[in-house]
Amino acid sequence: MSDQEKLEQLRAKYGSIQGGVIFDPTFKRVAELQFKGGDRRVWPWANAATLLDAPYRPDVQELPDFGGLDVALIGVPMDLGVTNRAGARLGPRAVRAIERVGPYEHVLGMVPASDAKVADIGDVPFTSRFSLESCHADIEAFYKKVVAAGVIPLSVGGDHSITGSILKAVGEKRPVGMLHIDAHCDTSGVYEGSKFHHGGPFRKAVLDGTLDPARTIQIGIRGGAEFLWEFSYESGMTVIHAEEVTGMGVPAIVEKAKTILGTGPVYVSFDVDSLDPAFAPGTGTPEIGGLTSREVLEILRGLNGLDVIGGDVVEVAPQYDPTSNTAHAAAQVLFEIFCMSVTALKARRGG
Repeated sequence: MSDQEKLEQLRAKYGSIQGGVIFDPTFKRVAELQFKGGDRRVWPWANAATLLDAPYRPDVQELPDFGGLDVALIGVPMDLGVTNRAGARLGPRAVRAIERVGPYEHVLGMVPASDAKVADIGDVPFTSRFSLESCHADIEAFYKKVVAAGVIPLSVGGDHSITGSILKAVGEKRPVGMLHIDAHCDTSGVYEGSKFHHGGPFRKAVLDGTLDPARTIQIGIRGGAEFLWEFSYESGMTVIHAEEVTGMGVPAIVEKAKTILGTGPVYVSFDVDSLDPAFAPGTGTPEIGGLTSREVLEILRGLNGLDVIGGDVVEVAPQYDPTSNTAHAAAQVLFEIFCMSVTALKARRGG
């Protein structure tokens, strides 16, 4: 270093302190959550894995107020609704295994876990591993309890059919808007006798009266299943194809989404197959030509401030990705949705 005076100043300030000593007020707030006893913090690979390293509180499922939580992180390990490769039932476990996500959101300058009471409350209890219909009845009943307790549910699937039954809970009193990032619109009809498959939850949600199509935007759509999605267009959903993203640019997409979603309640649903398989090969229905992980994060960060009342990350099938990159992307997106929900929670509280 050529500036010897500055070097001596740096040596005097930083030369003999522990790594946990941080001077900047913003960074210091984060460090105080992480470091215990000077420079010691929990090893990333230690202890039981949980979603976003949140406290593990499966006991709150039995409490009427869910332990007074603000946000519940929930696993939904069910993939009986897939139309292609199975395996998303292992998604929650794979996302739990990801460490090094948070606690600081450096773009938004947020430490969401310090502003809300959050816990991983375990998985939805299912009565039968064999019945798709009973699994959806279990999901709907469970999330109605969560919503009735005033808790924001953030979920990890599981296949995308789970979102339809979650919407039956969060949209029970009024239809909600939806920020939907996916390769597929998922608005097809009954398929081989089933109304619960992962290709059709959002047609069903509109017809059930829980989803407002005029306040729904679907981003990243592409692939050979386009002919199945006429309901999206006829119902009034806004569809942005993956091929349009480069030309429009992320800032324009963010502004369009703000206009569509407005100030009402919004549910955020992220299918990991929205990402190009180069970033997320571990999914049941991969589609070439998808979004980059950076584009998705920019969209979510740009939309922080929406009135988010719930969200999910779905379709992680870890057995198709030996690198764990797919689960890592899913965990980071879950963290971004967590930030969005905490921002919305603070706004509702006037904070």
